[in-house]
Amino acid sequence: MNQIRDNGPAGRGNDRRKAKCLEEVLQKVSLVETLDEVLERLVEVTTLQLNTERSTIFLNDDDSGELYARIAQGTLRREIRLLNTTGIAGHVYSSGRPVIVHDASADDRFNPQIDEQTGFQTRSVMCVPIRTLKGQIIGVAQTLNKRKGRFTKADQEILEAMMQHAAIALRNTQTIEQIEKSRQQEREFLDVVAELTSEIDLNVLLQKVMSEATNMLNAERSTLFLNDKKTKELFSRIAQGEGVGEIRLPNHLGIAGTVFTTRETVNIPHAYADLRFNPAFDKKTGFFTRSILCVPVINKRGETIGVTQVLNKRGGPFTEEDEQRLKAFTAQVSIALENAKLFDDVQTMKNYNESMLQSMSNGVLTLDENDVIVTCNAAGLRILKHRSEEIVGRKLRDIFSGVNDWVAQRVGKVEESGETDILMDAEMEWRGQKVSTNFTVLPLRGVDDKPLGIMIMFEDISNEKRVKSTMARYMDPGLADKLLQSGEDLLGGQNSRATMLFTDIKSFTTLSEELGAPATVSLLNEYFTIMVECIAREGGMLDKFIGDAIMAEFGIPLAHDDDEDRALRAAIAMQTELQTWNRDRVGHGQPEIGMRVGINTDVVVSGNIGSPKRMDYTVIGDGVNLASRLEAACKQYGAYILISDNTRRGLRGTYRMREVDLLVVKGKTQPVPVFEVLDHYRETDFPNMMDVFGHFGEGVGCFRRGDFTRAIGSFNEALKVHPEDFCSKMYIGRCEHLMAEPPGDDWNGVWVMTTK
Repeated sequence: MNQIRDNGPAGRGNDRRKAKCLEEVLQKVSLVETLDEVLERLVEVTTLQLNTERSTIFLNDDDSGELYARIAQGTLRREIRLLNTTGIAGHVYSSGRPVIVHDASADDRFNPQIDEQTGFQTRSVMCVPIRTLKGQIIGVAQTLNKRKGRFTKADQEILEAMMQHAAIALRNTQTIEQIEKSRQQEREFLDVVAELTSEIDLNVLLQKVMSEATNMLNAERSTLFLNDKKTKELFSRIAQGEGVGEIRLPNHLGIAGTVFTTRETVNIPHAYADLRFNPAFDKKTGFFTRSILCVPVINKRGETIGVTQVLNKRGGPFTEEDEQRLKAFTAQVSIALENAKLFDDVQTMKNYNESMLQSMSNGVLTLDENDVIVTCNAAGLRILKHRSEEIVGRKLRDIFSGVNDWVAQRVGKVEESGETDILMDAEMEWRGQKVSTNFTVLPLRGVDDKPLGIMIMFEDISNEKRVKSTMARYMDPGLADKLLQSGEDLLGGQNSRATMLFTDIKSFTTLSEELGAPATVSLLNEYFTIMVECIAREGGMLDKFIGDAIMAEFGIPLAHDDDEDRALRAAIAMQTELQTWNRDRVGHGQPEIGMRVGINTDVVVSGNIGSPKRMDYTVIGDGVNLASRLEAACKQYGAYILISDNTRRGLRGTYRMREVDLLVVKGKTQPVPVFEVLDHYRETDFPNMMDVFGHFGEGVGCFRRGDFTRAIGSFNEALKVHPEDFCSKMYIGRCEHLMAEPPGDDWNGVWVMTTK
């Protein structure tokens, strides 16, 4: 405590005044327990004893680097925050020196914005640091507008002494408040976790987790992505009107993909300054992303099952404490997420099975272990010419009797042998009508191999059904349906929008000469098996094999709303699975196989083309030719997948691609933008892809403007981060050629392809 010294009448008067102020401070703060009450009492004493219009106590927030003060407004309290380096208060806190300002408006450190917000007019200011006994500055005390006269050195000493005595109470109550806040957060955290872990509906759980993460970190938005192992995608579900929509993205792309694959937390204070951030989502949604905190969701077995992404912390960037709280939160709810996802998968499979049974054209009937009919799908009821209530719950022999008694006999045989029984073209009779069926009886068994009952499947092969079933064995079932429905209309041809895909093996002639005929045939059989599976998986139609080349279409005879994506996904899968196959071949001492893909989307003529004795369902037109030309152009650009602008504009998904040229293919006069897709590359095969994209794009822009020197510089920058970038090397060669033989004034950056 400051010593009261005898410095004459004025000094003794000041000492008495100081002693009175300190006594009142001690009396006021000793009767209260909370930080809010201590701040309120100090403001009252300061304002009264120094005869000013208003006082404020600012405390420092170590986490955010802000000074904060609390102001009572009726029954509520409002908090004012400002950076601890700005304004007069920030200057005093940073410097540790008290300040008296007689004319606030004339002082550069004064911030008039607070006056503008509150309507208060600040004329004079006295501000002193609040120090602990150890000399640590924990805040500042500020009093405004002396009612009589001006602030004096004696006023400053009194305010400093008052704050020195109040510092202990402030520090203690501040610590108690932080402890209580932490305890409250822990209680809320446990309550939230308890509530979440009891939820098993995945849609509801995802919404709750995202809502609680948003509230817990005081953010604007949160998204929880779970990994789909089958599709290798991260997915999340969001409310859309009365339903639930789904967001999906590759589990290795973007910030979420980075966190999922590396298992490392990402904390980005400025999203648009980070190359991993994709602003396309902001453009699509109208949301502006400022800061991002993304942590992996890891289960108890140490597996990464997803990521939690929180956006836009209110009041500043996300802190290390935020990271730890979000990690703890996701660790606690990971079990609930796995359980809910498992339940969701089971429910989805159940719904899928039920939907599949109801949509099947074949009849399906199930029996329990007592030969009581448990279920019969819609097709079965139609074929058997019964209503559900006439069959379900009754004994098998009550339904299948008389001329249909053979069904019960077949079931008895399967129950005895435990083996599947198949009968082709068997005849049943219902209500006087005969039905020809392909008939199958299968035993049903549980996990412990205990008999659960019997499943009967029967296919109606009567009349048109027989014809359709036969046709489907020789061509695409969708095409068979259309042929039966449309007949001559489809055979005669029609205009269809389709996406064409062409592939070709690199240097196949040389390869076949080295291998010989038997090995070449064996290689092609293995290769085509892999490639055709990739096409079929995406619903494409294999048109034909042309030597070692493949021609396929997406969108005919049945169109989908994402045929461009289907074609591109098939191409990426082809390249990816080819890499896997090549690793196996190299391991067995066999040469690697390289393959190029060209894709184009256009309106083409589709239909059965050929002679009366032999016809093929295929497509013709310029769009087909362009796809073939793009496949051939891959060699020129060192690319493995090239797509046209028509295809690119139809894509719905997000892919890693770059525009490589404005190309005039052989036989055409108009240039077409050509894009290289690189999603099949691994980081080790194409390092620093985003940096390459940036330099390469600058180089192409300079090339098209005719600035070949700057273009070469940009392409060389691309080669610094990826020395094997074939396309950059190709453009350098073009630039050097054009510098040696400058083009005319009509140069437009278009390159003419002189070969097919």
